[in-house]
Amino acid sequence: MKTVNVSICTGTACHLMGGAHLLTFDEMLDPVTAGHVTLTGSHCLGLCGDEKNGKAPFARVNDRIISDATLNKLLRAVREEIGLESD
Repeated sequence: MKTVNVSICTGTACHLMGGAHLLTFDEMLDPVTAGHVTLTGSHCLGLCGDEKNGKAPFARVNDRIISDATLNKLLRAVREEIGLESD
């Protein structure tokens, strides 16, 4: 399995919209999946200034932007990156 980088935006807008909760993402991963995920917080991904990016909170899963991010959306994106789920 490849490594999946998950970056959670912790800028003000994302924080207020639930981004801080997303930093607990690693707690919902099974041990095998967790071994392939690198979770980091990012001061600001710079995505909330353009409506075409969607709504905060934002996260990035490898090169993929997740808008209106939830723990379940992150889990699905990680599983797709690893190849455990199809798009």
